[in-house]
Amino acid sequence: MTNRTIGYIVGSISSTSINRTLAKALERLAPEGTTLVEIPIKDLPFYSVDHDGNFPQVAVDFKQAIADVDGVIIVTPEYSRSIPGVLKNALDWAARPYGQNAFHNKPTAVIGTSGSGVATAVAQQHLKAILSHFNAPTLGQPEGFIQTTPGLFAEDGEVTNDATAGFLTGYLEAFNDLVDRYAKVPASA
Repeated sequence: MTNRTIGYIVGSISSTSINRTLAKALERLAPEGTTLVEIPIKDLPFYSVDHDGNFPQVAVDFKQAIADVDGVIIVTPEYSRSIPGVLKNALDWAARPYGQNAFHNKPTAVIGTSGSGVATAVAQQHLKAILSHFNAPTLGQPEGFIQTTPGLFAEDGEVTNDATAGFLTGYLEAFNDLVDRYAKVPASA
């Protein structure tokens, strides 16, 4: 596959999220032929099974945005040793109603950053368990545990550390390989 569109979901709705900054850095580092686009979650209401017969338009649009991309990167912070509630809510919308899971066979990767040396390792493990249940082929290696230190990211998303920029570039290339393995093969004429 030469051109691919990768959606990304930021698991925080904070305007000062360092994970949003990481997502912007990934956008800047995307290899040629790869476009990253955000799939927003902040306007999703709380999920309830009461909506299964009549999804609100924002949830329909959210699921369609996942369907429209070749793969999804979830950029997650870690809250209380797990994923944020807003991200779990978005995943519940994506998986419902039963049998209409938007992540089924959708190549997916997880990455996250924090000030801690272990970054978002525990949250990512919880997220990978959910994605496994969704039958989403998930990037196993490299794992993206990014420790944000002062000045690592410029305001425009530029990565100021060459080793981190190199790692993130390799991470995106590895994910592109996964996406390419699951790309739909066009029917021959």
